[in-house]
Amino acid sequence: MTDVVIVGGGPVGLYLAALLLQEGVHVRVLEQRLRRQLHSRAIGIHPPALTALDQVGVAGAMVDAGVPIRSGTALSRGRTVGSMSFATVSDRFPFVLSLPQFTTESLLEQRVRDLDSSALIRGARVTAVTHDGGLVTVAAAAPDECGSGRQISAPILVAADGARSSVRRLLHIGVHTTTYPDHYVMGDFAADGDHEQQAVLYLEPDGIVESFPLPGGLRRWVVRTGSPCPDMDAAGLSRLVHHRTGVRPDPSTNTMLSSFSPRSSMACRLVAGRAVLVGDAAHEISPIGGQGMNLGWLDAAELARIICAALAGSPAGGELRDYASRRGKAARRARWQAGLNMSLGRPLALPLLGFRNRAFGALAGFPSANRLVARRFTMQ
Repeated sequence: MTDVVIVGGGPVGLYLAALLLQEGVHVRVLEQRLRRQLHSRAIGIHPPALTALDQVGVAGAMVDAGVPIRSGTALSRGRTVGSMSFATVSDRFPFVLSLPQFTTESLLEQRVRDLDSSALIRGARVTAVTHDGGLVTVAAAAPDECGSGRQISAPILVAADGARSSVRRLLHIGVHTTTYPDHYVMGDFAADGDHEQQAVLYLEPDGIVESFPLPGGLRRWVVRTGSPCPDMDAAGLSRLVHHRTGVRPDPSTNTMLSSFSPRSSMACRLVAGRAVLVGDAAHEISPIGGQGMNLGWLDAAELARIICAALAGSPAGGELRDYASRRGKAARRARWQAGLNMSLGRPLALPLLGFRNRAFGALAGFPSANRLVARRFTMQ
């Protein structure tokens, strides 16, 4: 009999599955996608998440495949404003790891398959969720099927199916959504050799430009724009980066291009009967600052312990209420941090830009403040 059904085979669902499988829990992961997306998407993995990922034996492989970002620098109008080191944020992982999400998912999926080759079921679209006494039943169909298709029952259901969670909708759980006056275009290009493994923030009058190293000699550029730019091409993004920073990424080397308008969404509740929400299904956070995926892993690490105890016979009601309270608080803190990150990147008139840059530089110049900001940035 299945002990836990996890809906969603992204990084959070796969990580939770690996944690539970290691403890002898019988798990089924239902994923609608037939294959992983090759879009690089989320790239930043923070030290607390690496510590959590080490519990399933994948952190080392991730570090080997990624780029450790050990410091960051802020520039404005060609001058250095300040710098930040991550050397003190962790004894074992004193960096933010840059790793494309498809590689992260690949390593987690392989770990799940090593533990149970039949745990992950792809092409399963959830159509219904029902509670029946001590069990919850999920009906799932293949993408080209009609009707309910196969059914799987288990004592516990976990929704890890993203910001547009079908399970959350089927459970009639509402969300509170916040939108922002911010829009971004991002793209991955061949690196030009400058700044090597540093993160760079360009604090410019027209808005921030962020630049991060990626594996394979690539660099990601993220540019704040005044309005959505869904039709931006690689040449247009290159021109925009050059106009603000003086750096011109080569459009012919572009491997990914995307535009987005951040928002945050908080589920009205994280627990409904025998169902629990984790990751973006529970709380969608602006990707500026790279906290969302990391927050989901920390959700899963805490939830796995509760699930194992519940399956062993321990009462779980109080533990789940406490879990919902703690993870809701963590999500609100992450949302606040993401909002601050975005506000610091908005356009400013030159006098205000100069004032902000001097304040930023003064803060970065105090070692104790630098350490505090680095820890806060890395979710500690």
